[in-house]
Amino acid sequence: MSIANVLLVDDESEFVETFSERLELRDLNISKAFSGEGALQVLEKNHDLEVVILDVKMPGMDGIETLEEIKKQFPLVEVIMLSGHSTVESAIEGMKKGAFDYLMKPCDMDQIIDKVSEAVAKKRQHEEKIIQARIKEITSRRV
Repeated sequence: MSIANVLLVDDESEFVETFSERLELRDLNISKAFSGEGALQVLEKNHDLEVVILDVKMPGMDGIETLEEIKKQFPLVEVIMLSGHSTVESAIEGMKKGAFDYLMKPCDMDQIIDKVSEAVAKKRQHEEKIIQARIKEITSRRV
C-alpha cells in the first residue's frame, strides 16, 4: 500500500516525469498534471487524491490561483507549494490561502516524503472527524 495518493503539478514535463519516478520509488502513488487547469481536471476525476505538490510559477493559471481553486473545490486536499523562484511574499500568500507547506526546488527527497506524510495524516484526521460527526448526527436522530 502506498503512503499517499499524490498529484504532481508542474509545467516542466521533464521535471514531472523525473520527480514522479523518484516519488513512486518511495511508495507514493503519483498522478500528473502540467498546468493548473489540468490539475483541477485530474482532481475532478480522481477523488482519492490526498496531496497536491504544486509548482508556484506556471503559465496561465499560476500556482497561487490553482491553490485557491483546489481549496474551494476540494477543501480537504492538502497542497504543498514547490518553487524554484520563491519569494517570501509568495510563500506567505500561499500559506494564507491554505497551503500545507512551501518548499524550494531542488528539495531533499526525505523532506518532501516527510511533508507528504504529514499532509496526508492531517487530511485523514479531518476525514475521520467528519465521519465521526456524521455518525454522531445519525445516531442522535434515532434516540
